[in-house]
Parts: sequence; structure tokens; C-alpha cells
Amino acid sequence: MAVMRGFACLAAFAISLFLASGVAYGAPYAAMVMDARDGRVIFARNHDTRLHPASLTKMMTLYIAFEAVKHGEISLDTPVRISSNAANTPCSCLGVRAGQSIALRYLIRAAALRSGNDAATAIAEAISGSEAAFAERMTRTARAMGMENTTFRNAHGLTAQGHLSTARDMTILGRQLYFDFPQYYNIFARRSDHAGIATVPNTNRRLLDAYRGADGIKTGYTRAAGFNLTASAERNGVRIIATMFGGSSGAARNAHVAELLDMGFARAQTRVATRAPATPAYQGGRAVASGQTQGTGDRPAPDRTVRLQTTVSSSPRPLPRPAAEPAEEMLLALQQSVGQAVSELASTAEPERTPVATEEGIALAELPVTPPVRPETLLAEAAPDTQETPAVDEDVQLALAAAAGFSTATAEDIAALEDDGRLSAPDQDHTDAIDSAIAMAGTSDEAHVEPVAASFAPAAAALRPEPRPADMASTDGPAPNAMIQLTSMNDDATDDRAQVAMVTEAAAAGGSEIVSRVSTSSGRVWGVSLGRFNSRHEAERILIQTALSEAVALENGLRRVRQQSGGFEASFAGLTRDEADMACRRMSARQRTCFMVAP
Repeated sequence: MAVMRGFACLAAFAISLFLASGVAYGAPYAAMVMDARDGRVIFARNHDTRLHPASLTKMMTLYIAFEAVKHGEISLDTPVRISSNAANTPCSCLGVRAGQSIALRYLIRAAALRSGNDAATAIAEAISGSEAAFAERMTRTARAMGMENTTFRNAHGLTAQGHLSTARDMTILGRQLYFDFPQYYNIFARRSDHAGIATVPNTNRRLLDAYRGADGIKTGYTRAAGFNLTASAERNGVRIIATMFGGSSGAARNAHVAELLDMGFARAQTRVATRAPATPAYQGGRAVASGQTQGTGDRPAPDRTVRLQTTVSSSPRPLPRPAAEPAEEMLLALQQSVGQAVSELASTAEPERTPVATEEGIALAELPVTPPVRPETLLAEAAPDTQETPAVDEDVQLALAAAAGFSTATAEDIAALEDDGRLSAPDQDHTDAIDSAIAMAGTSDEAHVEPVAASFAPAAAALRPEPRPADMASTDGPAPNAMIQLTSMNDDATDDRAQVAMVTEAAAAGGSEIVSRVSTSSGRVWGVSLGRFNSRHEAERILIQTALSEAVALENGLRRVRQQSGGFEASFAGLTRDEADMACRRMSARQRTCFMVAP
């Protein structure tokens, strides 16, 4: 009996030591400590042994949920309908019911904090349609991360055949969560949060409260796995991630993980460049792990996993539809109609003149253009022996004007012009005569036109009607001088020198009196005045601005700036009455100064 009591005491002491070591009977121990900054392993024990991960599985469930939100598969506010499979999951920690709808964000909180199995199953079905399809996607994502020894069979982590992982792989997964989704990582540090239907506490709150710098990540427990934990803490810019499998209790697990974290901070290098891990390839959409083969037992062969390429590299252009050839009769009719139309156009249109480069044409092109002969030049040629223009009488001047291309008008035309107010007033000065000559000649060069107007001054004076007696004020009829003839510019005038000779002979023989005046037959004798300005530059600027804004109405107008006693007058000349009226009305509508100038 004493021997048996001794063996019993020895067995009890061994069990106490075993439990004190933090390892539960039937749950193998594994651990790993990693510097999260660069992924360097600080401590490892059985780190590649495939064990039951328990609820550490939910780290991958949450990673895929965050990934689905990022790629637009689902949103945080998407209502998820709870299926009977999710509601009946063992250990329904959140307490959802079948047929109930709850937003995805609340399911994420329940899975991360309360470790709700029903919430994890609902997330899987909402994203992939079924938990089995979601588990396949979890395995594909694990392979893309480099978790070569992990295979998932469900989204919650309850013990299932082939549902295995390692301490190394879970540490890698915790590091990916921190770097790939920093905007969601803070959820693991919350002590509690509202999950839609209830406020759920964090299963890891004891370690978060007891260890300085701790901010996550996930706990797990099943009878087959023991008490598991992947924890993360940061101190002075150094982040350590530690994973432990096979704890005997929650308290023993937390104490041992605290020791692993202390080891990590003690052994971590002071200056380490942070190198984030590569984000795994996106496994959503229609990507499947086809061709996956099984190894011995439940261990798959990860190097045989085949992933389908879902991104379209190029978009081929569609082939054009085959078009039937038109009938031969239609083609002949079309050809005939086109030929007939071309013939009609050729018969009506003017023949195209093709320039031919000849020696004679080139020589003529190089000759200077001879300007039209002016009246003062004709007068100079009439008396070549004198130094100055010969003084001729009024008849000769009028004859020269007729030779320059003017035609005669009757006395009735003069009377009509007088009644209409289109003859110059008796007190009109020499400057107004020059301006009229500028407008009619189509030029603004006063220095060039003034000699011409001076040569016609006697004739312009003859145009002025003599004062009427008082008793003739109400008498209608032509001007008193019935022999006065008004001339207008002749567009078909012959050579000036030939007409000089002809008119000189007619003047010597004696004939009727001829009065010369610039033509008003074209009607472009009206103008538009824009007012007076302080400087020539301002007047010219206003003219240019007005010409651009009123291009339609002032298309044929000539810009003119005339210096007067009150400043510089800006005006447009050479317009018809309708053009001047339309221009003034358009500018008045724009609140601009404008008034018409009569001839």
C-alpha cells in the first residue's frame, strides 16, 4: 500500500508539473515568435507541426471578408440573411436565428470579438454562397500567402478532418492582417462592441488589459486543440507577433504568450527596416483550386494547386457580319446616275482654268502693277513743259472729271438729292469734302486723297445750290440752274488718256456745263460714329473691338479715326443705310454709344 501511495503521489506531482507548464494533455504544444517589421523569426518550437487551429481559423475568415469589401464583392452594410445552417452551428455565440437579416459589419464584430461560429458561417455563405466554397477560397488564399501547411474545411474552426494549420502559418496570417488591412485591424483591440443584436465582449480582453502594448489578435479553443492564441504587441516602434498552440487553460495560455512576447522584445534588434509582406493574389470571383491532389492522409500537396486566371488580358474585336454583294443591275443603275450627275455639273460649271507656267507669263508676273491714273497726273501730262499743274478754267476741270470716269445726271436728279438732304450744305468746309472723298474712294489715307479732292474743289462748289429768293421758298421744282449736270462714277470707263483728249476737244469747242461729284449710286455713303475719345490709340482700340464683335453688320465698313477739336472721333464709313441702321441698333442693345452719319 505504501508503494502504491508513493506512485500515486509521484503521478500527481508529474501532472501538476505538466499542467504548470501550460500544456494540456492530448494537445501538443507549438509556438513561434516573429518580428513583424521584417518577418524575422525570433523563437520557434514545433512551429511546422500541423495541429488543430480552433478559432484562429476566423483570422482567415475575417481576412477574406475584408478582401471582399475591398474588391466590391460585398459592402459592410449589406444585409446578410441567416440560413438554418448558420443558425444551427454548434456554439452559436451571437445567437442569430434562421431567416434573420443582419449587416455584415455586425457579423464581423461578432466573429472577431465574441468568436461567434454562427457569425463566421453567415459571412462565408454571404460571400461564396456556401461554407464549402468559402473554405476552398480560404485554402487558396493561404497558399498565396505562403501558408504551405494549412488546409481549411470550414469558416469557424471547429474540429474537422483535414482542418489543420501550424504555428508558423498562423503567425504569417496575423502579420498579413496587420499590414494588408490596417483600417480594420483596430477591431481586434476593442474590449467590446455592439454587434447589431447584442453587445459582445472580446475573448482576448484579459491579455489586452494585462500586457502593455498588446492590441490583438485572436484566441481559440477546442478539446482537440487546447487553448490557442495569436497575439500582437507594440513597444517603442517594435511590433512582435507570437503564436501558441496547446495551452492547458486560458490563464496559462495568456501567461505563456506574455513570456513569448517578452522574449521577442528582448531579442529584437533596435534598428530594423520595416518591410511589409506582399499582398497575396486575389482569389475571389470565379477562381478555383482545380487540379488539387491529396497527399498522404489529410495532407494536400500544395505545390500541385492550380489557379485559374480570371483577368482578361485582351479583348478581341468581333468579326464583321458577312454582307451580301449588291445585284449587278443596281450597280449599273448607280453608275449611270452618277455619270449623268457629273455631266450636268460639268456643263453648268465654268471651265477650270489651269495655270500654265510660260516664259511670257512669268515675265508679265514680274512686272510692277500700274496704279490707275489720277486727275492731277492727267493735268500734269496735259502741260509737260511747266513745273506746276496748269491752271485751267472750270470747264476744263469738269471735263477732266468726266474723262476720269464720271457720267452726267439731269437737273431733276439734282433737285431730288437736294430735297433729300444729300447735297453738301453751303457752309461745309474743305475737311468734310476730303472725308466724303475718303469714304467714296474706299481708303483712309487722307494725304493721298486730299490732292484729288482739291482738284475737284471748283466742281464741288458748283454743286452747291444758289440761295433762293424768299418768294420762292415754297415753290417745288429743280434748282435754279437748269444747265447743271451731276456726274457719277462710270464703272465701264475707257482709257483715261483717251477721254482727256476727247473732253479737251469738247471743252474747246464749247459745250454744256458739267458738274463732278462722287457717285452715290452704290448707296454706301452712310457711316456709323462711335463717339469721341481722348487719344487716337483709344479710338482705334474701340474700332477694332467693335469690328470683331459686330463682324456681320460692319463687314463692309471702313475704320476711320478723325482728329477734331473735342478729341478723336471713331467711325465706320462706306456702309449702306440698312447696314448702318442695323449696326447702331445692335450696339445700342449692348449699351454702346452709336449714331448714324448721313451722307
